[in-house]
Amino acid sequence: MYTFKGKEYPCCASLTMGVIGGKWKTVILFHLIETPLRYNELRKKMPMVTERTLSLQLKTLEEDGIIKRKVYTSKPPLKVVYSLTDFGKTLVPVIQSIAQWGVFAVAEKGKEIA
Repeated sequence: MYTFKGKEYPCCASLTMGVIGGKWKTVILFHLIETPLRYNELRKKMPMVTERTLSLQLKTLEEDGIIKRKVYTSKPPLKVVYSLTDFGKTLVPVIQSIAQWGVFAVAEKGKEIA
């Protein structure tokens, strides 16, 4: 049995999926690998996600210590930037492997839509 952030998991794979699982968390992390992004930049990269869902997923990832939220208030308008924490960066190989498998799956069994 494993515990992380007050939640119990039966195995380490379950813990990992508890942290990055779901439809959007992995996609968010994938987009943050290369560069920090503002909320609206993430929304543009993920047009199918609702604003509420994106906000909730960002909040959860922040609470888990995977991403950090930096607010710039020195001059209007308010600017919020999301980026991977050092802990979150340890997930980069996992996220890249998931993305590479997606490319493989499309090549083998699917088709790419432009």
